[in-house]
Amino acid sequence: MTTISPIFRSSLSNSIPRRYLSSHTLSTASLPCLDSTESPSTTFSDDRRRLQPRDESENQLISLIKSRFKKTQLLQIHAHIIRTSLIREHFICLQFLSRVALSPFHDMGYSSRIFSQIMNPSGSQFNVMIRAYSMSGSPEDGFYLYREMRRRGVPPNPLSSSFVIKSCTKISSLMGGLQIHGSILRDGHQSDSVLLTTLMDLYSSCEKFEEACKVFDDIPQRDTVSWNVLISCCIRNRRTRDALGLFNTMQKTADGFEPDDVTCLLLLQACANLGALEFGERIHSYIEEHGYGGALNLCNSLIAMYSRCGRLEKACSVFKGMDERNVVSWSAMISGFAMHGYGREAIEAFEQMQQLGVSPDDQTLTGVLSACSHCGLVDEGWMFFDQMYKVFGIKPNIHHYGCMVDLLGRAGFLDQAYQLITLMGIRPDSTIWRTLLGACRIHRHATLGERVIGHLIELKAQEAGDYVLLLNIYSSVGNWDKVAELRKFMKEKGIQTSPGCSTIELKGKVHEFVVDNFSHPRTDEIYEMLDEIGKQLKIAGYVAELSSELHNLDAEEKGYRLSYHSEKLAIAFGVLATPPGTTIRVSKNLRICVDCHNFAKILSDVYNRDVVIRDRTRFHHFREGRCSCNGYW
Repeated sequence: MTTISPIFRSSLSNSIPRRYLSSHTLSTASLPCLDSTESPSTTFSDDRRRLQPRDESENQLISLIKSRFKKTQLLQIHAHIIRTSLIREHFICLQFLSRVALSPFHDMGYSSRIFSQIMNPSGSQFNVMIRAYSMSGSPEDGFYLYREMRRRGVPPNPLSSSFVIKSCTKISSLMGGLQIHGSILRDGHQSDSVLLTTLMDLYSSCEKFEEACKVFDDIPQRDTVSWNVLISCCIRNRRTRDALGLFNTMQKTADGFEPDDVTCLLLLQACANLGALEFGERIHSYIEEHGYGGALNLCNSLIAMYSRCGRLEKACSVFKGMDERNVVSWSAMISGFAMHGYGREAIEAFEQMQQLGVSPDDQTLTGVLSACSHCGLVDEGWMFFDQMYKVFGIKPNIHHYGCMVDLLGRAGFLDQAYQLITLMGIRPDSTIWRTLLGACRIHRHATLGERVIGHLIELKAQEAGDYVLLLNIYSSVGNWDKVAELRKFMKEKGIQTSPGCSTIELKGKVHEFVVDNFSHPRTDEIYEMLDEIGKQLKIAGYVAELSSELHNLDAEEKGYRLSYHSEKLAIAFGVLATPPGTTIRVSKNLRICVDCHNFAKILSDVYNRDVVIRDRTRFHHFREGRCSCNGYW
């Protein structure tokens, strides 16, 4: 066997003749055919017998390959192993291919040229390339290579299937995943727990929740990773309450595997989405008890969770208690101030982070612009928007433009907002048009609202909620003919609107309320309580805001319909089920209407209760008859 020269071992730069250092050495034409000498049906057990270095010289060469971090050094090594024919040695070829194809180099062009010169690639060599493609910008090539592997008669092992499933996951190819699932069953790999966990993730990403659960049930030995993937699957498929329930199940029956820091990270996200404060506090306690409290990513998630669950003071407490803060920490805190309507505090935090030498990123600027929007700080918003590229080198994206459209729209500068969209140099998406449509509703601008709907139709992105906003605009200006015309159109097209849904958490359980849904076990008590609250508030001066009802009805019928909006049902349940003085926290899937806003404001004074409502865009803190938004939302 050819050995490595002593000079090469001691000094890579002096060991290889200069004629081998030219980049032309690595052209496809100059590479020898790497005949691995085995037949195409080589098995992975055959591979394992050859996956060890034969002597100390090979050991040193492998160490050299693994320790190089510059491509020029790899080119030198490549030239050497071609010249000395060491590239024909399977183990050396595999190690070199891995180094080029995988991190940190991840050079797909270079590695594919090397791979193409191997006449009979082994299963391990196929695996390296399939894995590399799964992490590349062209993951579909990993699927094609897997198919070529089977065509050549090289039997895949569980790793092969795992890597190609990741390729399918990356491109959301359900059909490809189903094919691989069938191959797994035919190859007899259905007992591989790691492989089945990867398959779960594929079904989850393709929104096939039931299939993912079936795969989970088939895993013979579940571990914390498989439970975490199931929790992630629930969150991804909008089964947030199920995700929280799995935490309890995992602690009781998870085959001895306790939740880890990843579990906590996922559950904090679920709590933030659902507004489940009590459960989030429970996860926080678990984090502290199990020694995860110093983890930067968990602290950042705690800030986001407390902010989105209405406890901004707790978010601030976590932030202040952190030993280390990064740009994500500052961005989370700034966004928390923004969604609660503390625009000045958000700007102060932004200035403080710069003083401490932390450079903002695009998420930070989104939070700052959002803070300006929620507080009507138009001049400040324009200033930060102008500074984005000039000062921070951040090119505004669609989210930043969306914040500016929201800022201008809320402040009544609808024409400027429309002009900004048309001139921004980025193709407008449906979200930015809906932002402007919402501003049209606030300011009752029917003509521009119709124009915005036209843009949404052009994008083929119109949704039921868009037509509801237009209905709201027409009804607010008393154009009932347009309302009737639009309702007829929606009926003919089968456009179904999403009902308002409000949730409230009590003793770790999330209670959900929808208009005309009587499934709650305490329905009768809740409606009785709501009627009693209505009587007390009327005495205190509450009058229903009839413009919030979109149907052309008489005043009495409108008032009746407004009486049972979902957030009012949730608030009534809160008054009924909690001791006097307890803060009532409600989350709603839609923007709170003017009537419910007035209702909550007066209730906070009459019943001496703090009421916190998180709607689709922000928080409203009601206390002693006032709201934190000061009527600007």
